[in-house]
Amino acid sequence: MMTGRRPVVRRAPGKLFVAGEYAVVEPGNPAILVAVDRYLTVTVSGRAHSGVVISSDLGPRAVRWQWRDGRLDVHGEEKEDDARRGRGALAHVVSAIETVGALLAERGLPMPALSVSVHSDLHEAGRKYGLGSSGAVTVASVAAVASYCGLALSREARFKLALLATARLDPKGSGGDLAAGTWGGWIAYQAPDRDAVLDLARRRGIEEALAAPWPHFAVRRLPPPSGLCLEVGWSGKPASTASLVSGLHQLTWRGSALHRTFIQTTTDLVRAAIGALEAGDGPGLLHQIRRARHELARLDDEVGLGIFTTELTALCDAAEGVGGAAKPSGAGGGDCGIALLDAGAPNDIAHVHRRWAAAGVLPLPVRPALEGNEE
Repeated sequence: MMTGRRPVVRRAPGKLFVAGEYAVVEPGNPAILVAVDRYLTVTVSGRAHSGVVISSDLGPRAVRWQWRDGRLDVHGEEKEDDARRGRGALAHVVSAIETVGALLAERGLPMPALSVSVHSDLHEAGRKYGLGSSGAVTVASVAAVASYCGLALSREARFKLALLATARLDPKGSGGDLAAGTWGGWIAYQAPDRDAVLDLARRRGIEEALAAPWPHFAVRRLPPPSGLCLEVGWSGKPASTASLVSGLHQLTWRGSALHRTFIQTTTDLVRAAIGALEAGDGPGLLHQIRRARHELARLDDEVGLGIFTTELTALCDAAEGVGGAAKPSGAGGGDCGIALLDAGAPNDIAHVHRRWAAAGVLPLPVRPALEGNEE
């Protein structure tokens, strides 16, 4: 049962979108993300009985699961209660374990009985900040389970396993949170065609899917911004990225003139922002972040998604009032906004924080995480 093996602990950082939201959902469109120093930690150890027990500090108790035809099913008497909420709350952990289990099966290796414990610093007192906890828990779960089972995987292979696990739950998700959690720091990211890679894994197996090139996928590290500091504010309201993205796709937006303009303009500003980061051009980066804010606002005005709340608008206005740049991070509608401010002007930073607090925005003491998930 492998209970004699030492526990394996892996953690992954949260993330924030800097630019490229919504457009990045479509394969090949670039985005900039930054990993942040709030982490989700997964500990995997053996147990004496078959199956998997998953516990989380975000849930009321541990949930037992049993393997049935390559999938995890809530155990026995817990089924009625936890089938409704257990898989929902733990869906990304479960999918990560199932995906690693499928790779083990392809290699003719058994999946041991596991005890999996999840601890999140991406929440506080039950509050969700929108720092990518689903992505972080998937990345950390894949890494911890794979390592405990003796699989030596490259960084890219761990990312691909995490994306396959996530795409099974929501193929619309870009995977940017997974890339930030895997590579860390500031990154440029382009999403692969999730339908294509899921189809490849179904037809040819996970092993071959990991080895194959993925259409449109690209990721690379970027230098941090020159002369600027990243400040983060929480709007006080949780948001659902999946529902906002899904809501956009349900509209007649896709294929429209607005859609084409948004994609083209966003792609242009993201590429320009990447160039500014690589050139150490702080003012140039600020200009592109302001463009990103205005492009999201234009989209919001046209389709009425509710990307900009009163708090997020106040967050942006406060930063621009001292010469900085700011925007919602991610899908908007709540969660966090980001600001890039002059690192050499502490009084301006303090002034922005005061204006945020007056508007109901909580400054979060987070900083870029230089490293992602490590083996």
